[in-house]
Amino acid sequence: MEKKILSLLSSTRLMAFLFIAFAVAMAAGTFIEDAYNTDTARVIVYNAVWFEVIMVFFVINFIGNIKRYQLHKKENWATLLLHLSFILIIVGAFITRYISYEGMMPIREGESANIIYSDKPYLTVLVDGNHEGQMRRKTFEKDLILAPEIKDDAFLNTFASNDFSMGGEFSGIPFEVEHQEFVMNATETVVASESGQLMIKMVESSGGTRHEHYLKEGEVQNLHNVLFAFNKYTEGAINISKIAEAYTIQTPFEGDFMRMADKLQGKVAKDSVQPLMLRSLYNIGGAQFVFPEPAIKGELTFKSNNDFKDKQTDDALKVKIKTQGKEEVLTLVGARGKQGVPQSVKIGDLEFTLFFGSKVYNTPFTIKLDDFIADKYPGTENSYSAFKSKIEVIDTEQKKTFKDSVFMNNILDYRGFRFFQAGFDPDEKGTNLSVSHDFWGTWITYIGYFLLYFGMMAILFNKNTRFASLKEKLEKVKTKKSGLLSVFLILFSTLTFAQEHNHQPSKEEILKLLKEHEISKEHASEFGKVVIQDNGRMKPINTFSSELLRKVSKSDTYEGMNSDQAFLSMTQFPQYWYGLPIIYLKRGNDSIRKLIGVEKEAKYAPLISFFDETGNYKLAKFLETAYKEPVPNQFQKDFIEADKKVNLLYSALSGQILKVFPVPGDKSNKWVSFLEVNQPTGTALDSIKNVMPFYLNALEKASKSNNYELPNSLLKGLNEYQKKYGSAVMLSESKISSEITYNKYDIFKRLYYMYMLAGVLMLAFCIVQIFKDSKVIRTIINVFHGLIGLFFIMHLAGLIVRWYISGHAPWSDAYESMIYVAWATMFFGLAFGKDSKLTVASTAFVTAMILMIAHWNWMDPTIGNLQPVLNSYWLMIHVAVIVASYGPFTLAMVLGLVSLFLMIFTNEKNKERMKLSIDEITYINEMALTVGLVMLTIGNFLGGQWANESWGRYWGWDPKETWALISIMVYAFVIHARFVPALRGRWIYNVMSVLAFASILMTYFGVNFHLSGLHSYASGEKQNVTYYIYIAIGVAIISALAYFPYKKYYKK
Repeated sequence: MEKKILSLLSSTRLMAFLFIAFAVAMAAGTFIEDAYNTDTARVIVYNAVWFEVIMVFFVINFIGNIKRYQLHKKENWATLLLHLSFILIIVGAFITRYISYEGMMPIREGESANIIYSDKPYLTVLVDGNHEGQMRRKTFEKDLILAPEIKDDAFLNTFASNDFSMGGEFSGIPFEVEHQEFVMNATETVVASESGQLMIKMVESSGGTRHEHYLKEGEVQNLHNVLFAFNKYTEGAINISKIAEAYTIQTPFEGDFMRMADKLQGKVAKDSVQPLMLRSLYNIGGAQFVFPEPAIKGELTFKSNNDFKDKQTDDALKVKIKTQGKEEVLTLVGARGKQGVPQSVKIGDLEFTLFFGSKVYNTPFTIKLDDFIADKYPGTENSYSAFKSKIEVIDTEQKKTFKDSVFMNNILDYRGFRFFQAGFDPDEKGTNLSVSHDFWGTWITYIGYFLLYFGMMAILFNKNTRFASLKEKLEKVKTKKSGLLSVFLILFSTLTFAQEHNHQPSKEEILKLLKEHEISKEHASEFGKVVIQDNGRMKPINTFSSELLRKVSKSDTYEGMNSDQAFLSMTQFPQYWYGLPIIYLKRGNDSIRKLIGVEKEAKYAPLISFFDETGNYKLAKFLETAYKEPVPNQFQKDFIEADKKVNLLYSALSGQILKVFPVPGDKSNKWVSFLEVNQPTGTALDSIKNVMPFYLNALEKASKSNNYELPNSLLKGLNEYQKKYGSAVMLSESKISSEITYNKYDIFKRLYYMYMLAGVLMLAFCIVQIFKDSKVIRTIINVFHGLIGLFFIMHLAGLIVRWYISGHAPWSDAYESMIYVAWATMFFGLAFGKDSKLTVASTAFVTAMILMIAHWNWMDPTIGNLQPVLNSYWLMIHVAVIVASYGPFTLAMVLGLVSLFLMIFTNEKNKERMKLSIDEITYINEMALTVGLVMLTIGNFLGGQWANESWGRYWGWDPKETWALISIMVYAFVIHARFVPALRGRWIYNVMSVLAFASILMTYFGVNFHLSGLHSYASGEKQNVTYYIYIAIGVAIISALAYFPYKKYYKK
């Protein structure tokens, strides 16, 4: 029996179950978090005992497999390192959870602090009583992570139990604290009851935030260091009294009031009994408050606002205390990040004081905030480029004092405490430092990471690993792969489309006038080099003009004018452009055309058609609903898209975008347009601002004489002014020319067509080669292979140029990550397909599809600013590795489909040739999948290191990191499936390699566009997911069709 148990614990069947169970559990956690909040996911999944049991069994299974497969032998050292690394990572995680702690330390400028408010909420019970003749105090604590309690929510009521009991004893007297009720994001409310207590509602605005309180009759409350008493005269308090139906106020301070209904104002005399004015704003003793309604009898209760994402409102926890045969119920108000409001009660011989909120830790030293510095992007008010806390560490124990700075990705590590820049106060006069105390957990985990990186790299190069075995098998397969995939791929290629721009304008006289004043391409290009400031980013006008035409009219030109010529014309003659049909309308939505009054077949509409005769925006009432809709339908999406085009064109025609004038001496490096300079500034700006109208006038004359000497001279003068007064943010000549070249060629959009054409044609010739090989065909295939390699080099060059222009790695947003995934996919296709032409052709097609997706409407190719937390070398490495891993996974998925299609078309005559092709593709598939798993695993844990270096937490169950780990588990299962007898074989492996790609799609698209979290691009906008179901059905049908020929011809 004992041997059977040990055999089971180290079995591959248990291993397979653990991989799947762990992945399914984490996936459920991410959806629970999205539907409710993080605490709910922790209660049900991440902090649940059963989830920890899975990890314990993982450790046991890893140890058992080390013994079972003799991984301790020297030839298996690479695989041994991988198993040991995961054991250490899991052990480190347990230490971090149960021994370490983290929290927040808020400090105001000029003040010192040594208090950390724990990240976890705690129930703290202080018990006072007589012990051996002396009064003593004993402290009891319990960390509590609680889920919302909603009566009608069957899911929460079934899976998320908040029940707890906290027992203890004081001097031989036992007591127990039990859960009664938890109210998430609680607000006080009174339920009227004749048998209830008399109380009056008060609203005050301390700290600029509205707070509601109820003053109970006969009680005194301390509200933000001001005492309030109701029907209980108290010296030094603001006394509110109710006599019959009249109310009075007596205060120890002088003050004033204003009656809101009629703005009547009056004074409040010190120590004088005066009538209390209801619904009047009182300002007394530094407190502002209102009594909005008369006192009522009732019972005070707490009600949830049911906003699961609200992290600002306090929670309420109702508990029952039982001791010495008696019991009392208390309601505690608090939340993480603060200590909570104490509530006291005496039961028998013991006095209890309870808190619900953060636990307070004290550091053995103090931190003084000397200065907080918030840097902003040029010309912006709330777009932060960086923030820094300049601090002084005062350690009296060590007799040490020193100064340091904490900012994003730059931590302070001192005496086992790590300080990180987490946030700051709205007035920029205070900082919030995240503090982590996790020495052993961090180091054990980091050792595990190091072994993981080393072991992962070793399995790719060590001769005794599965990867080396696959390379040997691949060398033995010489037969060319069948090109039957081409039927599938060519079918997909029909989904591509060409854009049509044969627009016929309806106002020829306007176009004739504009053509008469058309600016030469040479001068327009000089105008395109002028630098503007747009939402904090410095860029040449050419960038804006290119984006303008591409987004508004879906073209790079307009009626023979390039983007710079068109934008110059808009600046000169905006009144004419209002009436020109330039806004592209999607086909199919006749509602927009009918609403704005254009023909049913019209492809373009003028800006003026979107407004009625009185200037009202015709789309307004539809947009209000569309923007509020969490899942807008296609009709609403079309309205939103049209609105964005209208706004972009209007910013061009109004001249607001031409922020070409640096404000001399401005600390935020603000640039303005000539329309914004309405008052004298006493600087050089007063004289230079008129250059723009003068320049436009000179242009009109130059367009007729073709003499651009004066306009060129004016642009040169403007450039000199920008260099002199805007030097801190002015672009270099090389950056300007690089960005204009980048805009001109639009390389990534062009590569989509180039990859597609070369890939499809190469596939076609690969098909022909299978049936009739010749030197000419081989030459043609090699030419296409070379062209795809050239396109890959152009792809790389485009990424490098974008990196240079933006100043950050080109994988910081949705669009950039997609073009990077496309590059990584092509890279691995060329790497693994150097002797496999079909692999290269297939990869080129997939790369084209990825680039096509990158240029869909919901991804913006505009180069933007980088968020402060993303400015990290750890992040650059992490994202580069993890996103690049999607390339080999994509390749493995495509090759899996290729194999399945080859199986479908297998018959008695070609089964031998097909088998060799299937074997070759499957070996390449598994090699690509192995490389992808290595990169994804290393990249994911590099992300943990980045997070730890950025804000002190290497794992926080954010959906992105969780789904990356799920993908690791899924692909690890696929890799190890060959050890399970029932899961061996070419068919099941290829099916799994296709299905496993769903986890990658979820990691990228699902998290970024469907779930909420730190990595979401969707900002709450949820996308339609029904097409995923159609894809899954399609894969299931293909797999089923492939199974029967596989069973007939290949299954042994």
